[in-house]
Amino acid sequence: MNTPTTTATATAAAHEALFGDALSCHELRPAAFLPGALDAAAVQSLGARGEALLRALAVVEDGARNEEPEQPADHAVHRIEAKLDLLTALVASLATSHDADPSRELQWSSHGACLAVDEPLAIGATGRFRVQPADWLPSPLLLPATVLACDAGLDGQPRAWLRFGPLSPPLEAALERHLFRVHRRAVAESRRPR
Repeated sequence: MNTPTTTATATAAAHEALFGDALSCHELRPAAFLPGALDAAAVQSLGARGEALLRALAVVEDGARNEEPEQPADHAVHRIEAKLDLLTALVASLATSHDADPSRELQWSSHGACLAVDEPLAIGATGRFRVQPADWLPSPLLLPATVLACDAGLDGQPRAWLRFGPLSPPLEAALERHLFRVHRRAVAESRRPR
Protein backbone atom coordinates (compact mmCIF):
# COMPACT_ATOMS: atom_id res chain seq x y z
CA MET A 1 0.00 0.00 0.00
CA ASN A 2 1.31 3.43 -0.95
CA THR A 3 1.55 5.98 1.82
CA PRO A 4 1.17 9.71 1.03
CA THR A 5 4.93 10.15 1.54
CA THR A 6 5.91 7.40 -0.93
CA THR A 7 3.33 8.66 -3.45
CA ALA A 8 4.67 12.23 -3.14
CA THR A 9 8.23 10.96 -3.56
CA ALA A 10 7.28 8.90 -6.62
CA THR A 11 5.41 11.81 -8.26
CA ALA A 12 8.28 14.23 -7.55
CA ALA A 13 10.77 11.79 -9.09
CA ALA A 14 8.48 11.23 -12.09
CA HIS A 15 8.03 14.98 -12.57
CA GLU A 16 11.80 15.53 -12.49
CA ALA A 17 12.41 12.65 -14.93
CA LEU A 18 9.87 13.96 -17.46
CA PHE A 19 10.28 17.73 -17.17
CA GLY A 20 13.50 18.44 -15.25
CA ASP A 21 15.83 18.98 -18.20
CA ALA A 22 13.37 19.31 -21.10
CA LEU A 23 11.23 22.02 -22.60
CA SER A 24 7.70 21.36 -21.42
CA CYS A 25 4.37 22.88 -22.38
CA HIS A 26 1.13 23.31 -20.45
CA GLU A 27 -1.94 23.01 -22.64
CA LEU A 28 -5.63 22.24 -22.56
CA ARG A 29 -5.86 19.54 -25.22
CA PRO A 30 -7.91 16.42 -26.03
CA ALA A 31 -5.78 13.62 -24.59
CA ALA A 32 -6.01 10.18 -22.99
CA PHE A 33 -3.97 7.20 -21.86
CA LEU A 34 -5.06 3.89 -23.37
CA PRO A 35 -3.71 1.00 -21.26
CA GLY A 36 -2.64 -2.16 -23.02
CA ALA A 37 0.42 -4.20 -23.85
CA LEU A 38 2.37 -3.21 -26.97
CA ASP A 39 4.61 -5.56 -28.89
CA ALA A 40 7.68 -4.41 -30.82
CA ALA A 41 5.79 -4.20 -34.13
CA ALA A 42 3.09 -1.98 -32.58
CA VAL A 43 5.72 0.32 -31.07
CA GLN A 44 7.50 0.58 -34.43
CA SER A 45 4.21 1.30 -36.23
CA LEU A 46 3.22 3.98 -33.69
CA GLY A 47 6.66 5.56 -34.07
CA ALA A 48 6.52 5.69 -37.87
CA ARG A 49 3.00 7.15 -37.92
CA GLY A 50 3.81 9.65 -35.16
CA GLU A 51 6.94 10.86 -36.92
CA ALA A 52 5.08 11.27 -40.24
CA LEU A 53 2.27 13.19 -38.53
CA LEU A 54 4.63 15.54 -36.69
CA ARG A 55 6.71 16.16 -39.82
CA ALA A 56 3.60 17.00 -41.87
CA LEU A 57 2.35 19.28 -39.10
CA ALA A 58 5.73 21.05 -39.04
CA VAL A 59 5.62 21.62 -42.80
CA VAL A 60 2.16 23.19 -42.56
CA GLU A 61 2.87 25.32 -39.48
CA ASP A 62 6.38 26.42 -40.50
CA GLY A 63 5.26 27.08 -44.07
CA ALA A 64 2.53 29.44 -42.88
CA ARG A 65 4.98 31.32 -40.64
CA ASN A 66 7.77 31.59 -43.21
CA GLU A 67 5.72 33.29 -45.89
CA GLU A 68 7.24 36.71 -46.50
CA PRO A 69 4.59 39.43 -46.29
CA GLU A 70 6.57 41.78 -48.57
CA GLN A 71 6.08 39.57 -51.61
CA PRO A 72 2.82 40.10 -53.46
CA ALA A 73 0.98 36.81 -53.43
CA ASP A 74 -1.22 35.57 -56.18
CA HIS A 75 -4.89 36.19 -55.30
CA ALA A 76 -5.95 32.79 -56.68
CA VAL A 77 -3.44 30.99 -54.44
CA HIS A 78 -4.80 32.81 -51.38
CA ARG A 79 -8.34 31.82 -52.33
CA ILE A 80 -7.32 28.17 -52.71
CA GLU A 81 -5.51 28.26 -49.34
CA ALA A 82 -8.56 29.82 -47.69
CA LYS A 83 -10.83 27.15 -49.16
CA LEU A 84 -8.47 24.42 -47.96
CA ASP A 85 -8.45 25.98 -44.47
CA LEU A 86 -12.25 25.96 -44.43
CA LEU A 87 -12.39 22.39 -45.70
CA THR A 88 -9.88 21.28 -43.09
CA ALA A 89 -11.90 22.96 -40.34
CA LEU A 90 -15.08 21.28 -41.60
CA VAL A 91 -13.48 17.83 -41.70
CA ALA A 92 -11.95 18.42 -38.26
CA SER A 93 -15.32 19.34 -36.78
CA LEU A 94 -16.95 16.27 -38.31
CA ALA A 95 -14.16 13.97 -37.14
CA THR A 96 -14.00 15.36 -33.61
CA SER A 97 -17.76 15.14 -33.09
CA HIS A 98 -17.41 11.35 -32.76
CA ASP A 99 -15.26 9.55 -30.18
CA ALA A 100 -13.24 12.62 -29.21
CA ASP A 101 -11.14 12.53 -26.06
CA PRO A 102 -12.10 15.12 -23.45
CA SER A 103 -9.90 18.19 -23.22
CA ARG A 104 -7.56 17.89 -20.24
CA GLU A 105 -4.95 20.00 -18.53
CA LEU A 106 -1.74 18.55 -19.88
CA GLN A 107 1.95 19.12 -19.26
CA TRP A 108 4.18 17.37 -21.74
CA SER A 109 7.72 17.24 -23.00
CA SER A 110 9.59 15.00 -25.41
CA HIS A 111 10.14 12.62 -22.46
CA GLY A 112 6.55 12.22 -21.30
CA ALA A 113 3.33 13.75 -20.05
CA CYS A 114 1.33 14.42 -16.90
CA LEU A 115 -2.44 14.47 -17.29
CA ALA A 116 -5.68 13.79 -15.46
CA VAL A 117 -7.01 10.27 -15.99
CA ASP A 118 -10.42 8.76 -15.36
CA GLU A 119 -9.23 6.22 -12.78
CA PRO A 120 -5.96 5.45 -10.97
CA LEU A 121 -3.35 3.57 -12.99
CA ALA A 122 -0.84 1.02 -11.76
CA ILE A 123 2.80 2.06 -11.83
CA GLY A 124 4.51 0.22 -14.67
CA ALA A 125 1.33 -0.13 -16.75
CA THR A 126 2.00 0.25 -20.47
CA GLY A 127 -0.15 1.59 -23.26
CA ARG A 128 -0.56 4.48 -25.66
CA PHE A 129 -0.70 8.20 -24.97
CA ARG A 130 -3.16 9.78 -27.41
CA VAL A 131 -3.29 13.54 -28.00
CA GLN A 132 -4.71 15.85 -30.65
CA PRO A 133 -1.56 17.86 -31.45
CA ALA A 134 -3.32 20.78 -33.20
CA ASP A 135 -6.78 22.28 -32.87
CA TRP A 136 -7.37 22.19 -36.61
CA LEU A 137 -6.10 18.64 -37.11
CA PRO A 138 -8.38 15.78 -36.02
CA SER A 139 -5.68 13.11 -36.44
CA PRO A 140 -4.36 11.99 -33.05
CA LEU A 141 -0.73 11.50 -32.20
CA LEU A 142 -0.19 8.11 -30.53
CA LEU A 143 2.95 7.42 -28.53
CA PRO A 144 3.93 4.33 -26.53
CA ALA A 145 3.98 5.17 -22.82
CA THR A 146 4.57 3.67 -19.38
CA VAL A 147 3.04 4.91 -16.12
CA LEU A 148 5.78 6.24 -13.81
CA ALA A 149 3.48 7.52 -11.04
CA CYS A 150 -0.15 8.21 -10.27
CA ASP A 151 -1.73 10.30 -7.50
CA ALA A 152 -5.10 11.72 -6.47
CA GLY A 153 -4.35 15.28 -7.59
CA LEU A 154 -5.33 18.44 -5.76
CA ASP A 155 -8.96 18.20 -6.94
CA GLY A 156 -9.24 14.49 -6.18
CA GLN A 157 -9.06 13.45 -9.84
CA PRO A 158 -6.23 10.99 -10.51
CA ARG A 159 -3.19 12.29 -12.40
CA ALA A 160 -0.71 10.06 -14.18
CA TRP A 161 2.90 10.69 -15.16
CA LEU A 162 3.66 8.84 -18.39
CA ARG A 163 7.12 8.21 -19.85
CA PHE A 164 7.15 8.02 -23.63
CA GLY A 165 9.13 5.27 -25.26
CA PRO A 166 10.78 3.68 -26.75
CA LEU A 167 10.94 6.55 -29.28
CA SER A 168 13.28 6.59 -32.23
CA PRO A 169 15.70 9.55 -32.34
CA PRO A 170 13.89 11.08 -35.38
CA LEU A 171 10.50 10.83 -33.60
CA GLU A 172 11.91 12.35 -30.41
CA ALA A 173 13.45 15.20 -32.44
CA ALA A 174 10.14 15.81 -34.27
CA LEU A 175 8.30 15.86 -30.93
CA GLU A 176 10.85 18.35 -29.50
CA ARG A 177 10.36 20.62 -32.53
CA HIS A 178 6.57 20.42 -32.20
CA LEU A 179 6.69 21.35 -28.52
CA PHE A 180 9.10 24.20 -29.28
CA ARG A 181 6.56 25.62 -31.78
CA VAL A 182 3.78 25.25 -29.16
CA HIS A 183 5.96 27.04 -26.59
CA ARG A 184 6.87 29.81 -29.04
CA ARG A 185 3.18 30.41 -29.86
CA ALA A 186 2.30 30.54 -26.15
CA VAL A 187 5.04 33.10 -25.49
CA ALA A 188 3.93 35.21 -28.47
CA GLU A 189 0.31 35.06 -27.29
CA SER A 190 1.28 36.15 -23.76
CA ARG A 191 3.15 39.18 -25.17
CA ARG A 192 0.26 40.25 -27.39
CA PRO A 193 -1.43 43.40 -26.05
CA ARG A 194 -4.93 42.79 -24.74
